[in-house]
Amino acid sequence: MPKLKTNRAAAKRFKRTGTGKFMFGKSHASHILTKKTRKRKRALRKKQVMDATNVKTVRRLMPYAN
Repeated sequence: MPKLKTNRAAAKRFKRTGTGKFMFGKSHASHILTKKTRKRKRALRKKQVMDATNVKTVRRLMPYAN
């Protein structure tokens, strides 16, 4: 079997945890920050665990994710 290519766009956006879950950064944190509360901006800095409905798609894009 030939090697599979990793989708580079997905590799830059998602990271695999030690337990096999995928983490991603939240959106809406780069500009128009004055109207957003401190609490909301603090929450946007954190990574989030991907929902199970999207994991199958990301696994296909990143076959060798550690």
